[in-house]
Amino acid sequence: MKPSLPLGFQGNGVAAGIKRSLRLDLALFYSQAPAKVAALFTSNAIKAAPLKVCKEYLARNKYFRALVANSGNANCFTGKVGLADAKQIGLWVARGLGLKKEEVLVASTGIIGRRMPLAKVKSALPQLVAGLSAKGIASAKKAIMTTDTRGKEAYFKFKLGNKTVTIYGVAKGSGMIGPKVATMLCFIFTDANISRRALKSALKAAADKSFNCITVDGCMSTNDTVMLFANGLAKNDLIEGGRNLDLFRQALSRVCLVLAQMIIRDAEGASKFITVKVSGARNIREAKRVALGIADSNLFKTAMFASSPNVLGRIVAAAGASGVGLDEDKLKIAFSPLAKKEVEVKVALGRGRAEAIVYTSDLTYKYVKINAEYN
Repeated sequence: MKPSLPLGFQGNGVAAGIKRSLRLDLALFYSQAPAKVAALFTSNAIKAAPLKVCKEYLARNKYFRALVANSGNANCFTGKVGLADAKQIGLWVARGLGLKKEEVLVASTGIIGRRMPLAKVKSALPQLVAGLSAKGIASAKKAIMTTDTRGKEAYFKFKLGNKTVTIYGVAKGSGMIGPKVATMLCFIFTDANISRRALKSALKAAADKSFNCITVDGCMSTNDTVMLFANGLAKNDLIEGGRNLDLFRQALSRVCLVLAQMIIRDAEGASKFITVKVSGARNIREAKRVALGIADSNLFKTAMFASSPNVLGRIVAAAGASGVGLDEDKLKIAFSPLAKKEVEVKVALGRGRAEAIVYTSDLTYKYVKINAEYN
């Protein structure tokens, strides 16, 4: 079944000229009804201007109607000018849609340290607004891509009583992918009627098992953003807790995990999708620490690329360097055939019952080429 947007949501994407390639680079997502929003941002000490604007608006506004996002320019490390530019773009969109400026959130991804080409963005906005439609989501998801080779979308429909609820998400991400929200933009939309508190808790729980469990190169960006919009147009009974919240969490987690895995499958230059499962830890935090230690090891990732028998040694060394006190006699390691496109690594620590799963990719010549030429 073809993915479909939840009730009341529209999108569009245009080429504003932010990218030298003149590809789609400006996206707009719109809700016909006021929407509650939960958001997660990078834990990087340096945060891009759009993130600062979003945090400001989220702290003082209860409902939102639109999100404007661009690729090709991160609008980061641009000082007060960059902050003013982010607000100006949001204001122009608000005027075009007949909204208050605080009802429009902003996001950016791309090159750090360059000022946004405001004139180009302003010229493209009338076309962007006029082209809003449910079908426009196809161009919107492409407009947020940078080194991605394909757009990423996922959705899930489920019943709450006699009402059908839809959750739909789009994401971009291919390189600079590390945990703590990863390096990505992800925008999720639902027509569920849900309390603000439940929305926030559901997003955090879903991210912890998806976007915070992927890594391509362990590099944290300045623009990582995950936003979840809920406009309530499904008209289900308000979700606050209990079984309905459990169902919503399960559906949201499913959408987030699919998007997170799509990012790894599209990792820059990657030839393999690798699942690292660590079990027998004393707690989840310890299990994830070991899993990420392995997944982020360049020696492990290059050995995987070469299907090298020495991958065992790389796993042992990375696990031991994770900082978790391991007993060599209890450590057990197994992995599926290395020549395949999908490889599973299992590491049993023999310390307890907790486990964690991390998804990663191999490190290839192409990854180096892509990032050496990125400008």
